[in-house]
Amino acid sequence: MKIYRYPSQAAEKKLSLIENRSIGFRKKDVTAVARILDDVKKNGDDALLSYTRRFDSPKFKKAALKVSGKEMAEAGKQVDSAFVRALNRAARQVGHFHQQQRPSSWINADRPGTLLGQIVRPVDAAGVYVPGGKEGKTPLVSTVLMCAIPAGIAGVKKISMATPPMRNGKVNPHLLVAAKKAGVHDVYKIGSAWAVAALAYGTQTVPRANVIVGPGNIYVTLAKKLVAGEVGIDMIAGPSEILIIADHTAKPAYIAADLLSQAEHDPLSSAVLVTTSQKVAAAVSTALDSQLATLSRRETATASLKRYGAILVVPDIATAIDFANRIAPEHLEVQIKDPLSYIGSIRNAGAVFLGDFTPEPVGDYVAGPNHVLPTAGTARYASALSVDHFMKKSSLIQYSREAFRKEAKDIMCLAEVEGLGAHANAVRIRLGK
Repeated sequence: MKIYRYPSQAAEKKLSLIENRSIGFRKKDVTAVARILDDVKKNGDDALLSYTRRFDSPKFKKAALKVSGKEMAEAGKQVDSAFVRALNRAARQVGHFHQQQRPSSWINADRPGTLLGQIVRPVDAAGVYVPGGKEGKTPLVSTVLMCAIPAGIAGVKKISMATPPMRNGKVNPHLLVAAKKAGVHDVYKIGSAWAVAALAYGTQTVPRANVIVGPGNIYVTLAKKLVAGEVGIDMIAGPSEILIIADHTAKPAYIAADLLSQAEHDPLSSAVLVTTSQKVAAAVSTALDSQLATLSRRETATASLKRYGAILVVPDIATAIDFANRIAPEHLEVQIKDPLSYIGSIRNAGAVFLGDFTPEPVGDYVAGPNHVLPTAGTARYASALSVDHFMKKSSLIQYSREAFRKEAKDIMCLAEVEGLGAHANAVRIRLGK
């Protein structure tokens, strides 16, 4: 991977490419997804069956849309004890972290004669989308946990999960075991944009959700974008990205491995190293070549590094952090001698990983914080998926006669300035005998 001195004209040109790696949609894809959404909205299960047969399982039957209790029980027998042990650890730690996020309703009476507060309630129903991977070979069990566990902690009464079936009409058993562990109530064998449509609008089999969360390909992402507003969504997520800040104490082999852990996701993924050490920069470049040679997803990672990868050598850590705040990466690793001393300077990042022994995959699977994170610079204003995504807040207001009369004149003044006479009259009428 090419090494750049920063700041420089060459570095700025490369960084501009990375920084402007926005989430774009082709007009023909928008048209196609909109057509799918409309089809499912009008035709329900029949549309789901048609798309599932066409794209996933040619002999699929409508009766198989919902995973049965028998299938759930069989899945439990098809996974090994090592998986169950790892799943239990991940679920326990993800649950513990998200328990700390649960907000509470509150009321205060600071002003005489008034009660003001906020009622916090969960949404009634949530939909979780989980990609199945080609023929179920890359089941994203961690995504099941990250999406469903916060919904359960929020108190959502109905958690539905959608995931595409394999060609044989079944779902990878690891996904089903994870769904049960995470508290999912029902699993549906549907994928892509039609799954989002089913969760957004409801069908004869699939219940309508109030919030839809979870990652997916461009069609899933676009479908979520188009239904947003009719239902809540977590975020419009783009390709994965990582930025690593390193000093002279960092381990080049570790850095190279961590960069590749994101580059292997997608040719559009971004992997950037910002270091104060020319020696570390050169060693990481060499380590990348060595590790790429044995990587199973070598072609994908190579394409990612070539277009959206870079190694920057900067004069000091402060410059490196300024650069990270500018990019606002999904994943920010800080591999320097004393990472905690710089935490106060980090403003924009989806998740921050500190030290040599906190690689990004720790956060993907077992640490506890959510791995559904803002991408493409949206960490400047957005946050990780959390319990809050499944909650709604209602304001609570009560005035006594005395408190009302004390503030009535000001209310009428503001209403009349805005030209809203009926608003003012709703107050004035209560001032009569």
